[in-house]
Parts: sequence; C-alpha cells; structure tokens
Amino acid sequence: MAATASAGVPAIVSEKQEFYQLLKNLINPSCMVRRQAEEIYENIPGLCKTTFLLDAVRNRRAGYEVRQMAAALLRRLLSSGFEEVYPNLPADVQRDVKIELILAVKLETHASMRKKLCDIFAVLARNLIDEDGTNHWPEGLKFLIDSIYSKNVVLWEVALHVFWHFPGIFGTQERHDLDIIKRLLDQCIQDQEHPAIRTLSARAAAAFVLANENNIALFKDFADLLPGILQAVNDSCYQDDDSVLESLVEIADTVPKYLGPYLEDTLQLSLKLCGDSRLSNLQRQLALEVIVTLSETATPMLKKHTNIIAQAVPHILAMMVDLQDDEDWVNADEMEEDDFDSNAVAAESALDRLACGLGGKVVLPMTKEHIMQMLQSPDWKYRHAGLMALSAIGEGCHQQMESILDETVNCVLLFLQDPHPRVRAAACTTLGQMATDFAPNFQKKFHETVIAALLRTMENQGNQRVQSHAASALIIFIEDCPKSLLVLYLDSMVKNLHSILVIKLQELIRNGTKLALEQLITTIASVADTIEEKFVPYYDIFMPSLKHIIELAVQKDLKLLRGKTIECISHIGLAVGKEKFMQDASNVMQLLLKTQTDLNNMEDDDPQTSYMVSAWARMCKILGKDFQQYLPLVIEPLIKTASAKPDVALLDTQDVENMSDDDGWQFVNLGDQQSFGIKTSGLEAKATACQMLVYYAKELREGFVEYTEQVVKLMVPLLKFYFHDNVRVAAAESMPFLLECARICGPEYLAQMWQFICDPLIKAIGTEPDTDVLSEIMNSFAKCIEVMGDGCLNDEHLEELGGILKAKLEGHFKNQELRQVKRQEENYDQQVEMSLQDEDECDVYILTKVSDILHSLFSTYKEKILPWFEQLLPLIVNLICSSRPWPDRQWGLCIFDDIIEHCSPTSFKYVEYFRWPMLLNMRDNNPEVRQAAAYGLGVMAQFGGDDYRSLCSEAVPLLVKVIKCANSKTKKNVIATENCISAIGKILKFKPNCVNVDEVLPHWLSWLPLHEDKEEAIQTFSFLCDLIESNHPVVIGPNNSNLPKIISIIAEGKINETINYEDPCAKRLANVVRQVQTSEDLWLECVSQLDDEQQEALQELLNFT
Repeated sequence: MAATASAGVPAIVSEKQEFYQLLKNLINPSCMVRRQAEEIYENIPGLCKTTFLLDAVRNRRAGYEVRQMAAALLRRLLSSGFEEVYPNLPADVQRDVKIELILAVKLETHASMRKKLCDIFAVLARNLIDEDGTNHWPEGLKFLIDSIYSKNVVLWEVALHVFWHFPGIFGTQERHDLDIIKRLLDQCIQDQEHPAIRTLSARAAAAFVLANENNIALFKDFADLLPGILQAVNDSCYQDDDSVLESLVEIADTVPKYLGPYLEDTLQLSLKLCGDSRLSNLQRQLALEVIVTLSETATPMLKKHTNIIAQAVPHILAMMVDLQDDEDWVNADEMEEDDFDSNAVAAESALDRLACGLGGKVVLPMTKEHIMQMLQSPDWKYRHAGLMALSAIGEGCHQQMESILDETVNCVLLFLQDPHPRVRAAACTTLGQMATDFAPNFQKKFHETVIAALLRTMENQGNQRVQSHAASALIIFIEDCPKSLLVLYLDSMVKNLHSILVIKLQELIRNGTKLALEQLITTIASVADTIEEKFVPYYDIFMPSLKHIIELAVQKDLKLLRGKTIECISHIGLAVGKEKFMQDASNVMQLLLKTQTDLNNMEDDDPQTSYMVSAWARMCKILGKDFQQYLPLVIEPLIKTASAKPDVALLDTQDVENMSDDDGWQFVNLGDQQSFGIKTSGLEAKATACQMLVYYAKELREGFVEYTEQVVKLMVPLLKFYFHDNVRVAAAESMPFLLECARICGPEYLAQMWQFICDPLIKAIGTEPDTDVLSEIMNSFAKCIEVMGDGCLNDEHLEELGGILKAKLEGHFKNQELRQVKRQEENYDQQVEMSLQDEDECDVYILTKVSDILHSLFSTYKEKILPWFEQLLPLIVNLICSSRPWPDRQWGLCIFDDIIEHCSPTSFKYVEYFRWPMLLNMRDNNPEVRQAAAYGLGVMAQFGGDDYRSLCSEAVPLLVKVIKCANSKTKKNVIATENCISAIGKILKFKPNCVNVDEVLPHWLSWLPLHEDKEEAIQTFSFLCDLIESNHPVVIGPNNSNLPKIISIIAEGKINETINYEDPCAKRLANVVRQVQTSEDLWLECVSQLDDEQQEALQELLNFT
C-alpha cells in the first residue's frame, strides 16, 4: 500500500472511509500489513490526523476496535505530539476539536470508551494550561464543574476520571475552587451505592494531594478525606482492584505527612491486608510497601508505632517462606534473576529496607527470636527464609549485630552442610552479604573459618548451583580481604581452585554445563586481583586452562563464560606483571582480537562486550606503549558504544502500564499522569566505554593524540547526560587528560580545545545536581586550570565562576543552618542525626573541591587573581570563625595557606583575617585543623617575606607545644605533628632571625625523621642536607657526635619510604653517607648503632643513587 500526495493530503486517506480502513490495518494480525499502515499513518499531516481520529472516535458505526485504536492514537497525538500538531491547527479547527470532545464525552454510552475519551479530554486540558496556570479552555473546566453539580452519576464519573488524570485542571482558579473540589471528592468518596465512584474519587483525592506535595496547609484541609480513602483501599482490594492501594503507596512515598493524623489507621489497614492470604500476592506486597516506604520517608513518625512494626515482622517472614519446591532449580545451568513478583523476594527486600529505615535498635529485637526459631525448623523453606532474613537485616542492624557476630557466623556456617541444597545456597548468600555489610572486620575476624568452609562447599560436586553460590560468596569475601590475610591460605586455596577448575572444565566438555565454572573463573580473577605479584608462582597452573576455555567457548550459550574468562586472564596478567605475562601476551592478544572481530558483527547486548572493554584496558596497562598497535582495533567499537543515544519517551501512565517489565525501560512519574521513560539497556555499557576512553587518554598520551578531537567532541556534551551519573563522571575526568594529549599538537591546537571545553565545564559546575558527580567535575576543572596555566580564563569565565563558587559557599552555610533547625524539631533522634551527618559530609566534600579550584587558581595566576578573589573573601573569613564546625575551619585555613604560599608578599594584606585563627587553631582538638594551621605557619616563613617575621616568632612556642604533647605521634595526630616539625624547620631555614637557631635546632633534629607526610619529609631532608653540607656545628655536633644520629635518620627515612629517589635530595643524602664512609672509624661507630634493616636500607640507597 503506497501513499501519494494531493494538495498536502495523501490521496489514500482523502476520504474518511479509507482512513477507517487504515485504522483497521493498524490492528491487523499481519505484521506486514501493520507496518505498511504505520508508515502511511506517519505521513499524514497533523490536521488530518486530528479531525479524522476525533471523527472515528465518535462514530459508533466504525466498530469498537477501530474506535479504540483511534482513541489511543488521538491521546498520543495530543500528548507527546501536541506542540507539533495543535498550535498549527487553524483556530476554527481548534475550537471544533474542543467542542466535539466535550460532546463526545457527554454523549458516549460505552463505559470503556467513555474512559478513553476522558483520558483525551484530560490530556488536552493539561496542554491548554500555560506555565502561569491560565486555563485556555474555560469551556472544558465549566463542563467539569457542571458535571460535579449534576445529579448524573455518569457525569460524576467523568469529572472524577478527568480530575484523577489531571488534578491541576483548575489552574489559577484552584485556590478559589478548593471548596468545590473538596465537596466533589467528599460526596463521591462517601457514596455507598456506587463502589466505582467511591474508588475513583479516592484515586482522584490521592492524585490531588500528590499534585500539591508542597502545600502543607492543604494537607490539613483535606485530612478528613483520609478515612474515606482508607475505606476505599480496603473495599477495592476485596473487589480485586489494587489501584487505590497503589495511590496510597505513592502518598506514603511522596507526601507521608498527609497520613500523619491517620497514621495508626493507615498502618493497621496495611498490616491487615498484608496478612490476608485471600488477597493476591501483588496486593499483599503493596500493603507491605506502604509500611516499608513510611519507614524510609517518615522514620520518626513510624518509630512512634513500633508495636505495629513488631506485628508486621511475622507477616514479612511468613511471606519469605512462600517458596516453590522447584526441582529444576538444582539442575539449572543459568543463574536466573530473582523473581521480584514473588512474595519471598519482595518480603526479603522489604525486611532489608525496614532495617535500614528504622535501624537496628528497633528491628533486631523484633526479628532475632523469629529468625532463630525458623532456623530450627524441620521444613527447609523456614531454614532458607531464616538465613535470607539474617542476610537482609545485616546492613540496617550493622551496629547492633557486631556484638553477636561470632555466634551468628558460627550458626550460618553450620547450614553449609544442610541436607537441602537451597538452604546451603542461602547460607552461602548470607555469608557473602555479611562479608559486604561488615567488611573489612568480617574478613579480619573470620578469614580462617569462612574461607575454608566456602572452599569445602565449592569442592562438593553434588550440586553446581550450590557451588556457584559458594564461589560467589568467596568472591565477595575476597574483595575486602586484606592481601596479608589472603596469602596465608594461598597454597591451599590455589590447589582447591585448580582441582575444581579441572573437574568443571571436563564437565563443560562432556556435558556442556557451565554455571559453576563461570563463578569459579571469577573467583580466580578475584584472588589474582587481590594478591597481585604473589600470584606469579601459580600463573602457569591456570593460564593454559583459561586459554583453552576461550578456544572452546564458541557457542552462543557460552558467551558469558568466554567473557568472564577473558576478564580473568586480563586480571591475572595485570597481577603478575608484564615480564611474566609476555610469554602468553601474543597468544592472548590474538584471542582477544578474534573475539573483538566477532563482536563487531554481533548484537549490541552481547554479554562479552563489557568484559572485552575492561579487558582491553587492563591489557593496555600491562603492555604500556606496546599496546598502541592494537588501539585502532579497539577504539572504533568503543567510541560507537560511548556515542550510543538512549531511547527516551514521554508517555501517559496508561502507555507505561501496557509496557512489559522485560522491555528494558525505567520510568519516572512526572505527575499529571505522565511519566518519563528511558531504555536502560546499554547505559552501563556506555558508561564503561566512556571510562575506558578516559583510561586510554591517560595511559597512552602520544598514542591517543589522533583520537583526541573525536573524543573531546563526544565527551563535552556528555557533561549534561543526566541519564547515567558515571557517564558524566567519565566525561569530566577525561578533560585534563585530553588537554595533555592536545598539548603534544602545539599551543594553538591546545588553546582551541580548551576553548571548546572551558565554558561547558564551568556551566556544569553550576548545574550538576548530583554531589558525587559535581565533585568530579570540580576536580577536573581544577586539574584543567593547572594544565592550561596562567591566563586560561577570560573575564566572562571568571565572572561566571565567581558567581558559582559564591553560591556554593552560601549554600554551604545555609544548609548548616537548616540542619540546626532540624535538630530542634520534635522528630529529631539518632537516625535523623545520622542522616544530617551524611548531608554534612556531602557539603564538606564540595567545600574541599571549592578549595581545590581556588588552589589551582592561586598556584597558576599568583597574586593577579586576588582582586577577583575578594568577592569570596567574606565567605572564606566566615569559614575560619571559631564558631564554625571544624571541617569549615580546616578548609578555610587551607585556602589562606594557598594565598600565603602562592600570592606572597601581597598576601600580607589579609593577615588580620587569618592571624589569630591560625595561631589559635594550633590548639584545636582536631588534628586536621592543627595540620592546616601548622602548614600555613610554615609557608609564611618560606614565602611570606619580612612582614611575617613577628607572626613566625609567635608561632614557634605553639608549634613546639604540639610536638611535645604526649600523644603527638599517635596515628590520629602524627600528620599534624609532622607539619609542625616541618614548619619549625622552615622558620629555622627562611626566618632564622625570628628564633634562637642554636637553641631550637637540637630539638628539631631530635624529632626527625618524618614518617607519614612524604611531601613535608622531602622539605625536612632538604634542609637537613643544607645544614650538613654547610657543616653547621650544632647539627654535626662536637667531634662529629651527631653523625650517628643523622645516619640513623637517613636509614629510617629509606625504610619508611619518605626518601624519594626521583628527588635530588636522595642523591644529596647518599653523598652524606658516602662522606661519612671516608672515615672508617666514624663509619664503624655509626653502623654499630644501626640494626640489620637500617644497614640494608642505607646500602639500597647507595645502590640506587
């Protein structure tokens, strides 16, 4: 069927009857007929579509299916296509559409079709209210109000349906018509004769409250509708309708305060429905969802009703027992995803969220005894549920379970020998979850028993599903296990893993089974990743088998196995290093290249893709510059994946409900019965591909130059890719590395690239909504400034940046005030405080990034940036006030430290702002603050000029006091103390007139060496070399008496890795040692006071320099 144009309208649809035939073709069972009809329909102009569709909807002779299709298309046209179609209709057509639609709704006798017409009515009404709330369809609103006041139940239903679909239909009139709205809802919600009216009015009331989520006063006015809503929830559930219950879940999630006056009733109803086995699984889960959601959104309110929570726990655990005795589970060769529709999975998730929401103090006492009883049951389903319940509550009850962790773990370990395989699998899952929830203490405390038990379970060849779960648990355990602990079991672990690998490889060849093998290979990769170079002795044991698996795994159902094996080989190669791996590198690269070639001709969702992307990056790290030859083969599919555009849609709620969960879409409810959807499949691959591009730019530099322009044009727009946080993170991270690559092409090319990057990057700092992503963008911008140097920002950039940073600082203070207000509220408790502390940590992290940006500006622009900085000066001064929290004072001092270090001697103009805060904060209880103050005093001496002489004199006694404090060298305090030692060294070196050098110098020498702060250690060693090389009598001592101490200091510096071979100071220190060696007696005296480790350290220093 082809279309030809005539006067702008395809001839085939010039008559209505032909258009009706087209509608019939759109619902034809034949795929080819439908596709042809869709193509023709898409080419019809909007005017024709609108008038023909409306006519078809009203024409009862057209047949119900045709009318139904026409209604669906018209609703879609006026929803997602409104801006393209409706404004372009002639005024008389627009008028006719509105009139015809009102008539159609009023006169329609078919209930289902009337609802569809109401949907269209609501969609049009929503689009005819502008941003100011002005209604451009007053006749539609009048019809709605007339329907409310009529005695016609059908028109009541029409008004309610439209109002539920679009509760904002009153626009600016809403506040004047609240009484009308409430009267409508109230009279309908009380209607005992018409259950459908009562249900619809309850949904409409819920929609209206949700649409006014910020109007607290309205909550109070409409609170007396809640009993009716709750009654409608109850009644509709027993009529097999869960729509009102879904609305209650939305209220609990979005406007929990509305439920406050009737919270007890809400919880009791939810509890009743949850426990009623006559209801469907979905209804029971939704009822439970109300309680669980409130635990997250209204925690303080819910803690006042712990008696109901205590009653809910047995219901949750009972739902977790609702398992099927599935014989196929044992023999399955695929790790199927959890069935989230099942009671067991839904209840497990609910218990997890309940524990996290209410905390362990509330939940653990309610669950512990129930769980213990379930674990003792002869029924495997109860034992399984008990173990999964333990797994679920661990995160939320973390603090309270720490004290009973020993008995809990010992209990769970027993179930690894349970007669039922699903219980053994559940025990593995629980151990894996505990290894996550209680890491790393869990690994440190239970490494001996857990590793051995999981390996024994993996060795048991009776059930590959259980083996797979055990391997998965071991992978999780290893992720947070310290290397020093894992190596204790290395020989036995590798022996076990290899013997299992041999068996599973034989099973793959013989039977084609792969599930346990897949997890085993990931376990081997995890071991190699953790123990790194310690894996070298075992390399030759595993590598031949792994390469053999890649060669074998060519069938479609083995793609995941092949991908995991490729990942494992790359992890092993990275662990053992280039020298060991080179014996197989060529062979492995050929296998990877073949796989990559095959992938280029395969589906986008091939499971090998993500493994290949990461494997190539590891191979790049292993091979270094030798990888450059392979980059052209890798980069094209990588850029293709990174460039992929996601499918997005703006849909009505009905369209969303008609989509399958398997379609790969996720939706966000925008209100007014609209949802924004995005197809999530491919987003993770896009993020990984972007991260790999960052990696290649960073590692290859010169080898990446030819791709720099293509990649920067890809990455800059992705700073606004709000569908996936990690894509924006990767985009931000790439910028300084791409600039480094561009630098190789010369200054002109570099300047052009920076011009392309700079403005979007600054704007992203101002608009990024996610704190974690924002911190990465700010960090990237700071690095870019350091790459580009002085003068990289023009006046417009500086003005915009100044405004953004000022807003960030002002927001920081405002958020602190709001948190203090929340601490005074009635519902404040420990749980609220933990949430407030999390918010504070996020704010402080952004403050550190503000400091990073200012640091980059001060270090590149020097004092030239100070006039610009003065717009921020009052805010920075506010940070260091004594009343501010200690992180504020720490980072405020750091900013002034940078000014002193990079903008002196001009910095002295600000001295009255920071003089006393810097001196007083030397006594602060927080070592981070003392460190910032001490560092500032040191750079005053080093860079500040003569103006700072008196301040340096005042500082010395304070610095000495901190150093001599009894606990100054504890782990918590040592960094601050070493900054004090370094500061005194700088005062001695750069401001010797401020202090009695001969008196202080012996003390300073006695405090050396510095162990922890590598940068300050270099400074102190440099000054020490100056003193030795000048034969300073106090340092050398009479008759060279201090030289043994000096030699010891140098040896300790080497042991603690505070001597950097790349720094010239290392050679100077080695020369000091050699100079002492020229005097045999003096050298023997020095060596006699050194232990073996110190002597070896000195010899290593001499060998390397």
